[in-house]
Amino acid sequence: MAPLLALLHRFCFGLLVIVSVWTIGGAAQAGDLDTYVVRFLKVQEPVPIVIDGQGNTRDFSAEEISEGKRLFENNCLNCHVGGSTLPDPRISLSLADLAGATPPRNHVQALVDFMREPLSYDGTEAAYLCREVPPSWLSDDQVANLAAFILRAADMAPGWGAKEF
Repeated sequence: MAPLLALLHRFCFGLLVIVSVWTIGGAAQAGDLDTYVVRFLKVQEPVPIVIDGQGNTRDFSAEEISEGKRLFENNCLNCHVGGSTLPDPRISLSLADLAGATPPRNHVQALVDFMREPLSYDGTEAAYLCREVPPSWLSDDQVANLAAFILRAADMAPGWGAKEF
């Protein structure tokens, strides 16, 4: 009886592993949604994000904002942990600070323009601490998704852009 029970345990464990891999793999293939984006930024269906200074919006999908988060993690996180700005903690990626920049950076196109040609907060000179993101590095769609993630996080994530820890 013991060998039969051991065989049954192995079979059930193997079945559990197969189902787990299939479920996790299926979820990744079903859209590559980031858990943080879904849970904290509350993006499951497309959400409107302001794209220009006139207040026009475009719907960004959970997949696009998830891609933006991955791009942020891979390219921006060293200086912008949680939306703060480590080189200059007085200026964060909060909506208020983004809106207070010259020119304002509180919409997708403004952030794309900034990433393509970084300027100081007051807009008077090049920002050498923030690296330029040319189209050969990230496409226009990728930079727009990155900007959409920043704006959605600034709007929805508790503590995003905190200046004190």
